[in-house]
Amino acid sequence: MELIDLRSDTVTKPTPEMRRAMADAEVGDDVWGDDPTVNALEERSAELLGKEAALFVASGTMGNLVAQLAHLARGQETIAGRQSHIVLDEAAGHAVIVGTSVRALEDRPDGTLDLDAIRGAFRDPLDAHEPITGLVTIENTHAHSMGQPVSVAYTAEVAAIAHERGVPLHVDGSRIWNAVVALGVRPAELAGPADTLTFCLSKSLGCPVGSVVVGPKDVIWRARRARKMVGGGMRQAGILAAAGLVALRDGDAGMIDRIADDHANARLLAEALSGMAGIRAAGDIAQPGEGPLDPGRVRTNFVLFRVSGDRAAFLEAVRTRGVLLEWYPHDQVRAVTHHGITRADIERTIIAVRDALREAASPTGAPADAPVGAGVTQSA
Repeated sequence: MELIDLRSDTVTKPTPEMRRAMADAEVGDDVWGDDPTVNALEERSAELLGKEAALFVASGTMGNLVAQLAHLARGQETIAGRQSHIVLDEAAGHAVIVGTSVRALEDRPDGTLDLDAIRGAFRDPLDAHEPITGLVTIENTHAHSMGQPVSVAYTAEVAAIAHERGVPLHVDGSRIWNAVVALGVRPAELAGPADTLTFCLSKSLGCPVGSVVVGPKDVIWRARRARKMVGGGMRQAGILAAAGLVALRDGDAGMIDRIADDHANARLLAEALSGMAGIRAAGDIAQPGEGPLDPGRVRTNFVLFRVSGDRAAFLEAVRTRGVLLEWYPHDQVRAVTHHGITRADIERTIIAVRDALREAASPTGAPADAPVGAGVTQSA
């Protein structure tokens, strides 16, 4: 039985068209600026997001890192969400490599930071005891709030606060295309207020490797130097960039419009889970409390929930039924829909979860013997 892998949207496989494009890619030496396919990907990315320039990098973490290196001087400070990827999931690169601190604010259930808290987080540049605030960052979509998309209006408000204080705004847009689709806005409109933005090719767009940083020409030039410094100067990188060009095509020829299918599949899964005994609301900021899972919070491709009983045993029970789910902070389980996951896969997942929960609730621990497909339509 083929595994249904819902651990992350990073597990996607390149499409046959991407593989052909990669095999046929015209290449050069990207460190010298000679790779035509990388250059085309950077031009396309900048065009789509309404920025002057772009830089192809190996990962979203590298994208955030070189953006920080481009914006910040050593000893400065970034304002960011406590639950953000930059704070939690990038091996403290801001401290180890950039040489900066983070002023971490509480994230709200809608994926935003309180505007007054952002204003109050700026340091006093005249006080020798304090670091100097040099950057504000937000995340869109916001992973720990169950992938909430952050609006154009909010992004503009944060940018205005930052710019009033002479500080740039960087958006960790790892899943910005999910936000674009969920909000129904143009990419350039959503990216417009930000000075720089990083997005991943290797998540919802289904490419095998890579991210792109977009922004003003001078900032991207500094980011390019930073990329070289941290070992990210790739040579015939057009072989990788070619997949990104396929992903960023318009309409059905590309990978952006199909993200709506991922969102629909995530909502289908959440609606079924919300009716199951043993499934509880996600913890921490995503949906505080002990009530049932609210499927209305599933606006993109993330489903976060908790289970009654032993989480590790539940994950193993689901795995033996052919479904991979992921451990997630705050005692949660994560399911992420993506390219390659179909409605039929979600229906199989619903059955696997229901049977795993029944097994956990059984006095003998015996597997449930409900017929395959029982209750899927009703629960979904």
